[in-house]
Amino acid sequence: MRNTTRVAAIEAGGTKFVLGIIESGGPLETPRILARGRISTRDPAATADEAAAWFRTAFESFGPMQRMGIASFGPLAGRFGAADWGRIGKTPKPGWSGFDLAGAMRERLGMTIAMDTDVNAAALAEGRWGASRGLADHVYVTVGTGIGGGVVSNGALLHGASHPETGHVPVPRESGDQYAGHCPFHGACLEGMASGPAVAARWGTPAETLPPGHPAWDMEARYLASGFMPLVLVLATERIVLGGGLGSAPGLVELVRAHLKARLAGYAPRLDEPGAMDAFIVPPGLGVDSGLLGAAALAIG
Repeated sequence: MRNTTRVAAIEAGGTKFVLGIIESGGPLETPRILARGRISTRDPAATADEAAAWFRTAFESFGPMQRMGIASFGPLAGRFGAADWGRIGKTPKPGWSGFDLAGAMRERLGMTIAMDTDVNAAALAEGRWGASRGLADHVYVTVGTGIGGGVVSNGALLHGASHPETGHVPVPRESGDQYAGHCPFHGACLEGMASGPAVAARWGTPAETLPPGHPAWDMEARYLASGFMPLVLVLATERIVLGGGLGSAPGLVELVRAHLKARLAGYAPRLDEPGAMDAFIVPPGLGVDSGLLGAAALAIG
């Protein structure tokens, strides 16, 4: 008889929560999403209440579950595994700074909660079932409203004093770019210069309205290539999975590969080999489900 495990999963974003019931048939089999829901991110208590109500209804159809994984927007406060882990850190999202999301769902549903950043969870899922399967060292980067990166190092998610913040590394200003930067904390960091809001502010229109060949795309690729340099040189990662709404724009990954190779200037010889850069920066193998399946991976353990 086939053994299966069912878990609850939340991909908690700044604008929406994606909710799911996930069934796993084993460590090598990509889990199935049995049910999916979506709610808007409002004030913390109301959002937690609505999410809990959705799961209670889902449990009537799929049976009770003991574990929930939460892949959350960040930053998350505190040290991984400490008592305050699961609280939202300092965020411009009104009302959410300091909110104990893990505790709120535990209180409402009585479940065991496993929680990490959305990008760490996505990196975990891509390593188990997606584009980074079989690799011990890889990174998942999402580029959209913000920029974040989840890091798997030596087969495990990277946690230190906090979680990785790849979107807030400083990047050199591109020639001719007068945009001050969108990040309220650092101005011209990678997120401040290359996130969706930064692109829209710089060019006066949302990124999705910009046609192929517009100079915005080459500038975007240049900033991302600069931001990826530490991933190559400091982390010595084996692969970068580039996702998110803006990160998945047609033709962007090819531009990033070209600019990253130029910036490395032959210092990473393995990436100079024919086809190496094509295998180094890749789109998500799990598509838009990386985050939700990542939350499930956290719950499955």
